[in-house]
Amino acid sequence: MDATKIGRFIGAERRAKGWTQRQLADKLQLTDKAISRWETGKGLPDVSLLLPLANVLDITVGEL
Repeated sequence: MDATKIGRFIGAERRAKGWTQRQLADKLQLTDKAISRWETGKGLPDVSLLLPLANVLDITVGEL
């Protein structure tokens, strides 16, 4: 898994919806710092968050 590539994709999907990192974090009951870590490639979402993240972004887990 390429954390930077995945992070860029998550950020692009979030911005396409017009959401801030805080808004996405609130939808997932996380902190905006967690979203920032993902989007900068410094971390990846936990496997337990993949389905909720995909659902919130209206994409498939496979796209992630």
